[in-house]
Amino acid sequence: MSRAPRSAVLSVLALAAALAVPTAGPPAPARAAVHHTGDEAAVLGEDHARAHAGLRRAAQGTRGYPQSKRTASLASLEESQRKANAAFDAARFGRFAQFFPSPDFGVHVALLPTGKVLLFSFERVEADPTKETGPTNTVGRTNAGRAWLWNPAEGTGARAFRNVPPPLVLMPDGTYSPRPAPFFCAGHSYLPNGMVGVFGGNVGGKGGSGAKLSFVFDPWTEKWFRNRDMAVGRWYPSVVTGADGRQIIMSGQSERGTGTPTPVVERFPALGHRVPWRPYDIPAGVPAERLRSDAPFRNDYPHLFSLRDGMVYGLGRDADQQWLFDPVKDVRSDLPRRPADFRGYGSAVPLPAGFRGPDSVLVLGGDPRDPHTYRLSGGRWTTEEPRAFGRTQDGTLILPDGTLLTVNGALDTRDYGHGPFNPKADLKYRQIEVRDAQGRWKLGPAQRLPRGYHSNALILPDGRMMVTGDELQQIANDPDIRDGMDGSIELYEPAYLHRGARPALGRVPAGDLRYDAAFQVSSSTAKDVKRAVLLAPTTVTHSVNTSQRHLDLRLTGVQGDRIGLRTPPGAADAPPGHYMLFLLDAKGVPSTAKWVKLGTR
Repeated sequence: MSRAPRSAVLSVLALAAALAVPTAGPPAPARAAVHHTGDEAAVLGEDHARAHAGLRRAAQGTRGYPQSKRTASLASLEESQRKANAAFDAARFGRFAQFFPSPDFGVHVALLPTGKVLLFSFERVEADPTKETGPTNTVGRTNAGRAWLWNPAEGTGARAFRNVPPPLVLMPDGTYSPRPAPFFCAGHSYLPNGMVGVFGGNVGGKGGSGAKLSFVFDPWTEKWFRNRDMAVGRWYPSVVTGADGRQIIMSGQSERGTGTPTPVVERFPALGHRVPWRPYDIPAGVPAERLRSDAPFRNDYPHLFSLRDGMVYGLGRDADQQWLFDPVKDVRSDLPRRPADFRGYGSAVPLPAGFRGPDSVLVLGGDPRDPHTYRLSGGRWTTEEPRAFGRTQDGTLILPDGTLLTVNGALDTRDYGHGPFNPKADLKYRQIEVRDAQGRWKLGPAQRLPRGYHSNALILPDGRMMVTGDELQQIANDPDIRDGMDGSIELYEPAYLHRGARPALGRVPAGDLRYDAAFQVSSSTAKDVKRAVLLAPTTVTHSVNTSQRHLDLRLTGVQGDRIGLRTPPGAADAPPGHYMLFLLDAKGVPSTAKWVKLGTR
């Protein structure tokens, strides 16, 4: 939401005070609020009218779920976290270090090669966490998206966030009301030039219906650009970047509404259009292309991975929908049935495989009754070490040292152990869990907020983990529901940040790096460096993270402060784009990362 001028702010605050007085009767329906906002816009301007509408919704939320309840809940979570984590040594288990407000719920997040984090979601239509917060069924102007940038270099205060609103669009919902694009519950992945391609969104009504929207966010100009609409609408699709740098788009509920998943597969950009490679190659008005093969997933957000053989692995939520796609030949073939039954929203991770790209995937979470993890490798499934308990809505990340870390989770969608839409949560779902190099899992400290549906996490260049998402829990524990900072972020410091001094990483190549090529970096602690790794940045939503990748680089020698390295063998091992380069010492302590770019035109 853009900032209103001072006079507007004063009038909005006055209105908020008036709205805080309880009134008889039920709240006005969402459609009436749309018309009210439109009338105000003619007099006050769009931003001011939108601020008024937001305060009205906040006032309704405080009647059903008062601020005192939110404040007490957050204090209780802080105290239970403090007590639970007193038993965990930071050098063995890491620690949760900071918790601070955010202007966005973080339904979608993406780490950009500038070091900033893109967060986007929706403008809420409800401030009572026992009700649906987002405008899933809303038709018209209030079915709108929003986006912000967080710059970690500027700290954790409000000044560290910058509003980057999506373009205004006219949606085919019968109202054709202009509003910031409702691109929440879209799919996304990276282009080789560091831009984020975002596909789909919500037209509204019918339990949510698919939008044909296609955008890129440019991290260099910090602006959104719209492309030609896709062939079909998509609500909850998945997107993955292939070895050629093009994005493959699958699944999602169609424009006909929930219950109508599309089998259509599309590719962006279409063949005949250049893959965006340089920072100034901005796709605008570029089409996607429909492929011959289809992907008839019965359920949303399949896990998609481009592995070292150049194939795209589509791992559906249904056990019998596990498919292999050849993006060059444009054909689909079957993979073996997964041992476990249906999985809800849970993690899947391409496992690190040394100097080569990943050739196996670990599927975990999505079933609170099943703590086991399942590995697909060499065309067959094996059952791997279980975690301490089953959970859904969890996120699992690859750390710079190659270990895995699970964060977030719940019993079920909107259920944290005490029934749906009940913000109270079982403490166990707040604990992280770490998988070591031998595949063994161990529980660790607890995060501040329970985070289930729409929760997300990513690894920052300094090696910390950022945790955000779950609008229900964020508004249930909002320190001030009226201040516009209705999201939150928590930062976790992995154990390796508590094991002594970190290696230093100095200069890295500024240009594009060819595959299977030698290059050098500088380090004032070169003699202590034992490993160099590439970690792909993360863009994630709904526990679906198609972008993760971890590769060791071959060390070719050390001379003084210069370390010789060699890039991965080919684009199938590491699709072209930006990666974080970490140096690690013998204890697995990583340097702060520097960005390098793989691939040449």
